[in-house]
Amino acid sequence: MSGIPLGTTGQPRYPSQTPETSMIPEETELMTNSNETTQLLQKHKTMYGEPNGNVDGYDIIGEDDVNPRERRRAWSELAVMDEEMGAAEARKQHQQLFDVKLTKRQKRIIRIGKIATLFTCMIVMAIFFTKDAESETIQTQVAVSQEEFTWINMSEVNEARYKRVRVHIIGNLAENSTEPFLTVQLVRTRDHHIVEVVDNFTVSLIDGETEVNLEEAVEEEKTFKVPWDSKEDRFHLHVVSTTDYYTTVVIGHLGMPSSSDDAVICAAIILVGVYVLIGFELVHRTVAAMVGSFAALATLSAFNERPSMEVVMTWLDYETLALLWGMMTIVAIFSETGFFDWCALMSYKIAKGRMWVLITILCMFSGIVSAFLDNVTTILLLTPVTIRLCEVLDLDPKYVLIAEVLFSNIGGTATAIGDPPNVIIVSNADIAEAGIDFTEFTIHMMIGIVFCMAAGYGLLRLMYRSISLKSLDPPEIQRLRHETEIWRQAASRIMVTTNEENTVKMLLLQKVYGLESELRNKIYERKHAQQKIMNWEENLEYLEDKYKITDPILLGKSGFVLTIAIILFFIHSLDNVYLDLGWIAIIAAMALLVLSDINDMESIMHRVEWATLIFFAALFVLMEGLTELGLIDFIGNVVADLIRGVPEESQLTVAIILILWVSAIASSFIDNIPFTTAMVPVIVNLAEDPELKDSLPLKPMVWALAFGACLGGNGTLIGASANVVCAGIAEQHGYRFTFYEFFRVGFPMMLVTTAVAMIYLLICHSTPIAWNY
Repeated sequence: MSGIPLGTTGQPRYPSQTPETSMIPEETELMTNSNETTQLLQKHKTMYGEPNGNVDGYDIIGEDDVNPRERRRAWSELAVMDEEMGAAEARKQHQQLFDVKLTKRQKRIIRIGKIATLFTCMIVMAIFFTKDAESETIQTQVAVSQEEFTWINMSEVNEARYKRVRVHIIGNLAENSTEPFLTVQLVRTRDHHIVEVVDNFTVSLIDGETEVNLEEAVEEEKTFKVPWDSKEDRFHLHVVSTTDYYTTVVIGHLGMPSSSDDAVICAAIILVGVYVLIGFELVHRTVAAMVGSFAALATLSAFNERPSMEVVMTWLDYETLALLWGMMTIVAIFSETGFFDWCALMSYKIAKGRMWVLITILCMFSGIVSAFLDNVTTILLLTPVTIRLCEVLDLDPKYVLIAEVLFSNIGGTATAIGDPPNVIIVSNADIAEAGIDFTEFTIHMMIGIVFCMAAGYGLLRLMYRSISLKSLDPPEIQRLRHETEIWRQAASRIMVTTNEENTVKMLLLQKVYGLESELRNKIYERKHAQQKIMNWEENLEYLEDKYKITDPILLGKSGFVLTIAIILFFIHSLDNVYLDLGWIAIIAAMALLVLSDINDMESIMHRVEWATLIFFAALFVLMEGLTELGLIDFIGNVVADLIRGVPEESQLTVAIILILWVSAIASSFIDNIPFTTAMVPVIVNLAEDPELKDSLPLKPMVWALAFGACLGGNGTLIGASANVVCAGIAEQHGYRFTFYEFFRVGFPMMLVTTAVAMIYLLICHSTPIAWNY
């Protein structure tokens, strides 16, 4: 606020609106005539209405010998107005798709209605969640043969008269349908006499295996309908096998209400609801994920499947959470060295200030690095550099970051370690037995990804022609807006519990008000001052003075730890290295905290994206809940049934297309990790099905699943982990992009790259020139 004259009300007193001098110097030759000036004025009248500037009194209509000073002033004022109105129009075009103008009262009513609706839903969900106790599948270990059978009494099912019972068989089960068999029968009894066998559940056993190892055992399940006809009915499970020796298995059963038949529909409704909350930005995405995960738990409780707290905790992917926390901590300390500013400056030098050269370098670099390093780690390291670089180039970081994370996801598809779905696929025992190792997987995928990246880059250039990448404000105003947002975030993070904390918060808010006042004055001054445009050499000289390494010693320590961590990331899959990605990140973060001798831990922890970590935790619970409700298995079974229903000569083509596109679309809206986990057994069973074995080789289906699950993550903001991480870091730096802003670029990118992958797979595996199965 210093230097700004105040009126009696304490508000800034702005100078007169009348420009005292021309913005174009008198000695400068004016290369415009009255017709050009008139055309510019007419443009304003057509596009924006009557101008509000000081041009009405200018005598600009007539011959070219009109007073040149008047024409200079008119042209200068109109040019500034044109720039201002153009920026305003661009802002309007970049608003959300569903943004409408509402009065304050309407906004308040909508806000109260939203809060009331969500709170009512929370109360209903809490009632369903608490009305039943935690349920556990009752397991019984039995030993049976063709001469010795076993009866299992389902007392809790009979007492509660459940109309459904889910039966699990855990043991040495075979994938193919060959003898020996184990059969579980649902039997109705009355007065201890067998009335009828209601249904059967038959699985294949591995011949010769007598003992069951629960860690290596295979699990199959089936839901029986329980037809209650009279009060005397009782139901039991009858277990028998065709082996001539005793076979040990574990039989589990859980009673469920008849409403559990609609579990898949309920899961779909929950998923759509979460996307409505996120897509329309009704609440923060973290809150939306938390509400969705609790809705899934409440639905499971309503179906007598309420999991215990211990079970829910096992649903969390601790490796991913540990990786994120460790790398966020490292990046927080690394940012204190000025390294990210220096990297941005070096990139600016290499590209000589050319915007698309820099975007191309960033996209290609993120794609190539993500092929060999986990793409979440890649984005954690690149996002701060990209934001600094965009600030240097006066670019809007949002769409540059979106392009970068899209290519990171594409590049991560190329190798077996680049994306989590690929790791799940390659580590599967049945796929490994089919001869698919790291080398073969990488060769097949990398060739297709080269074409995908080329097509994706062309699409990016095409889409970004209609999107303004330049910042809508000049650098100084942009800096003030950004600085104001950062100070406001800092003030909001302080929880007032003492007078001292209250004083600090008030000082921060006072700083915010001062910056807002300075911003208003800068906007006014810009309208009445000629802007000096520097070329890239002048800008470079200015930036070299501004962006320097601030702490070389800390940079050396951070660089040493980060280098060791990255090397371990590359070699962690070797047989003699017993560390996963999460442990590597945690150990590296602790080592850097010790080396850097950090005393102010709170400042480091404030830079950790806790909202992003909580979002991932809630998302893991949500996706596991949807899996328990049967949504993902339902998708896999539908795909398998469709493939089996087509003629043999077309089965491979249909399988490639279906698996690829279903995986891509599904992975856009649900997390690709549980989806891939559920789909791997589906494609393995299809390949081993005796009726399909000759027409459906395993390898093309593996490539289709990998392409679809990884490329599909580009479809929406929460389709891939890297997307959420990038959005969280950008928001922390004051550059928030919405669900729709990501969707308008990411979904077309997903469609195009998936189409290219489909063409590649069909040419290589479903044509006369097929080169490898």
